[in-house]
Amino acid sequence: MYAPCAYCAPPSASTPPGVTGPCLYEDEAAERLLCSLNDVGESDGERQHQVRDAHGGLIGSITRIPPSKRMFKHTWRIEQVGQPEIIGRNQWASGDTKDIVENGVSKVVFGALKSAVTSLGAEESDHHDSRERTLEWRAEGNVVMVSQGSKWVTIKAGWVDRRLAFAFALLGDR
Repeated sequence: MYAPCAYCAPPSASTPPGVTGPCLYEDEAAERLLCSLNDVGESDGERQHQVRDAHGGLIGSITRIPPSKRMFKHTWRIEQVGQPEIIGRNQWASGDTKDIVENGVSKVVFGALKSAVTSLGAEESDHHDSRERTLEWRAEGNVVMVSQGSKWVTIKAGWVDRRLAFAFALLGDR
């Protein structure tokens, strides 16, 4: 398995004044702050969290957006200072109409193949938990990050600040 690259702990002596949320540290002793999360509050059903660096500077914010229709799940928005807005949506509902249709067809084909392989006695991989939804995170039409629940996050664009991905994983897709 992978070695930890960030440790979660409550605010400590190394956190700037005003930090109220959980913190991520570079070390297990919680002495070198990587970033902190502050719950900004809720407005119109949206819940926003600010992500700050070790000196208290704003890295960006992560917002949980409630579903527009009852049958859908919530979505996410990441705003990184100086970069385009990143929207996280269910993988099958991400992109333009052509992408959505292709994702739907792929999901049906993959589901049938997975079912056939499983019925032949193959075990499922530990890497993929079917209960955790996969989100595609897009900025300006391009996939910049993919997450599965809060366990697996893959950054696909070099400009995405990894601390924001860590902060999302800490919040969890709930």
